Amino acid sequence: MQNDKNTGNQAADTPVIELRHVKKHFGALYVLRDVSLSVKKGEVVVIIGPSGSGKSTLCRTINRLETIDEGEILIDGNPLPQEGKQLARVRSQIGMVFQSYNLFAHKTILENVTVGPVDVLHKSKKEARQEAMELLKRVGVEDQADKVPAQLSGGQQQRVAIARSLAMHPKAILFDEPTSALDPELIGEVLAVMSELASENMTMVVVTHEMNFARKVADRIVFMDEGKILEENTPEEFFTRPATQRARDFLNSIQHHG
Repeated sequence: MQNDKNTGNQAADTPVIELRHVKKHFGALYVLRDVSLSVKKGEVVVIIGPSGSGKSTLCRTINRLETIDEGEILIDGNPLPQEGKQLARVRSQIGMVFQSYNLFAHKTILENVTVGPVDVLHKSKKEARQEAMELLKRVGVEDQADKVPAQLSGGQQQRVAIARSLAMHPKAILFDEPTSALDPELIGEVLAVMSELASENMTMVVVTHEMNFARKVADRIVFMDEGKILEENTPEEFFTRPATQRARDFLNSIQHHG
């Protein structure tokens, strides 16, 4: 709560994102089992766990890229709309960075970053271009503005995707395995941008396998397995004193891998 100066009590007390008893299944396969989670303004929540534990599905339900079967999701205390213009408006306020970048292949880097502000926020092209160039500079790719995505490395494309999210002035950004498609030497440049955002109090939900990043940047670690949240704790507590055997086994398996 230490970052809540300058906000009213209501804003300080209401989570930016809240999931209440969320359940999701694909046929007989339960992907989310009674998941409840809240994320405060300015908080960085990192979700970790083995493959198939429901992490990405949880992330994708927050802006309704995945629908849920039971429970509710609230954004700033308001239920997430089901569809239509209201859903589009909420989606424009919650940024999403995917593992596969999802940039428009036929548009230049600059166009990728300006299309949302012009079409959705109704900014002038001049204003949108000016801000886009500032954001591209901030993530270190301003010299690539006139290229198309295929001319950039994966790390550069992912940094453009982050700039594109920031151009919408989001309340929060969701990161779904943002470095998993990258070559090892490119991972650091994306994590550096994310770390800087965290230091500026951007509200972030991050699904990742990057444990050093989780340890350094997270305010809270959420550990999932088999569609459930098994533990929530500070990085210090989680990594040094995990409460469940499942988390201990998971951390041991990662250490032996690396």
